[in-house]
Amino acid sequence: MMLVLSLLLGIIPLLGVVWILTSGMITLWPFSATVDGLFMSLILLALAGCFFLNAYWEMNDAGMLTFLHKKKVAAAPAKAPTPAPKAS
Repeated sequence: MMLVLSLLLGIIPLLGVVWILTSGMITLWPFSATVDGLFMSLILLALAGCFFLNAYWEMNDAGMLTFLHKKKVAAAPAKAPTPAPKAS
């Protein structure tokens, strides 16, 4: 449940950034931006990043991200050296 909530609350601020871009508070070409648009988009991106980080941790704890971890290869057991035969 926490994973779904974190993903949902991570997407909502991204929609806010899209709204800021479509409303004209930030235009990409020619670039112009209001101070309100810049700081609000930074705040929303930081908020989304926090929720997505929490979702990553939840998925990692649940074992959904095992493909990201390197697999440990078991090394072959070392053989004990055999004593050399004694010359008589």
